[in-house]
This record gives sequence, C-alpha cells and structure tokens, in this order.
Amino acid sequence: MAAHRRAAVLGSPIAHSLSPVLHRAAYEELGLTGWTYDRFEVDEAALPGFFETLGPEWAGLSLTMPLKRAVIPLLDGISETAASVDAVNTVVLTQDGHRTGDNTDVPGMVAALREHGIDKVEAAAILGAGATASSALAALSRVCPGEIAVYVRSEARAAEMRQWAERLEVSVRIADWADAEQALHAPLVISTTPAGATDALARSVPECPTALFDVLYDPWPTALAARWSAYGGAVVSGLDLLVHQAVLQVEQMTGRAPAPLDAMRKAGERALAAR
Repeated sequence: MAAHRRAAVLGSPIAHSLSPVLHRAAYEELGLTGWTYDRFEVDEAALPGFFETLGPEWAGLSLTMPLKRAVIPLLDGISETAASVDAVNTVVLTQDGHRTGDNTDVPGMVAALREHGIDKVEAAAILGAGATASSALAALSRVCPGEIAVYVRSEARAAEMRQWAERLEVSVRIADWADAEQALHAPLVISTTPAGATDALARSVPECPTALFDVLYDPWPTALAARWSAYGGAVVSGLDLLVHQAVLQVEQMTGRAPAPLDAMRKAGERALAAR
C-alpha cells in the first residue's frame, strides 16, 4: 500500500480555491494513490498553530491570501524568488520537519506568457498595484527589458510599486488610474485588479490590441478579456497562471516531473464550468 502523504491549500477565504481540483488531478494522473490534498480556512492568527499540527506525513502547502507574507517567519528558509517579492505561496515539507518556502506565482506567470508565445516584450503596463502586482513586476523583469507603466489609484500604492521596482531593478513609470485607457496600447497589459475593476476599460480596447494577461479566472471572461479577444488580441487567463504555478508546486511537493499540465488544466476548466 502506498505511503500516505498529505498536502493542502491554506487561506482565508478558501472555499473558492481551485487548488484541490488541480492537485488531485495531478495525483491521479501520476498514480500517486496515497496522496491527498485538502483545503483549510486559516487566517494569519491561526497559522502558527496550524504549523504545530503538521506531522511527517505532510509533503507541502499552498498558500493564498492573507498568508503569503505571514508564513515567512515560520520557515527554515525561502527561495531567491520568494525573497525578491517577500511572498511565499509554496511550502515544501520534508519528513524530518524542514520547511522551505518558494514562490511559484512568478515563474508561473512567465510560463503562462511563454505558452502563448510571449517570450519578450519591449514595454508593458500593469493595471493595479495590489499583492499580485509585485509578482507581475517580478515576472516582467524576466521578459521586459523596457519601461513598465503601472496604473494606480493612490499615492501609497505608487510608493509601494516604486519600492518593488527598485528592489527588482526594473524601470517603472507610475501613472494615475484615471489614465488607465492609455495602458491598453502597451505591447503587453497585465491586469491584477479585482473583479469588475476593469469593466469600464473594455470600451476603450484598441481595434488591434496586442496581448492581455488578466489574472482573474472566476468569473471568466472579464469584460476586458472578452472585448480584447473579440478584437483579435492574445489573452492569457488567470486559469493559465493558476495551472502553471500549480504544476511547479506539484513537482516540488511530490518530486515527480513533469507534472501533467493538460490534465490539471482540463480538471480546472470542468470545475469552473460547473460553478
């Protein structure tokens, strides 16, 4: 009988997470019959206590908001990528209790872009400056040598993005959200905003748009993504990101590579269609 190994996604709220669907599909495809993957509602206050319950059967954790920064003091070390954005979304646990943190959002974004033929762009724009924007900036540091315009709503957010740009050594121009229509003419636009925030921009999509990466996946498509696609532009979705970052998580937690990207994507698509 296969040894029992456990993994899970933690966050608050967590009921909406597709991670169990993706990881379980991977386990099935890889023949990992002794592996389980669950979800747990855990906030920052409860996180240390949850870690105290982890036994040698635990192989890994996926982390979503608001835990990506809160988890760092509980770990034995973090990867260079995680350190670059001060955020951990993946914890690999060894049977002797060692805990290592990584960030698969950044390489997941890069992989999602490359899957759509976007290996390099001369300039880019980011809509929003929340938690996902720093990962977007880090991803762009790998594919965009030119200027990155970031459209924000407040000076506080602007200051944060300037700090991230300096840390990641990228060239950033901060712009006001009121001028966000201008972003749509960039060679690559990454929307990191919550649902509904870019709906009003849909009517301003140019007739020949280039590439849009919208990190949302539910509801999908967003108004912006739908108009972009209707005009013939390339669209990378939040599901693309979710699947690619989960592929990296599965490989790290199980030690099996490559993870079954197609099976994971199809499982995610079925789950979203059923909502």
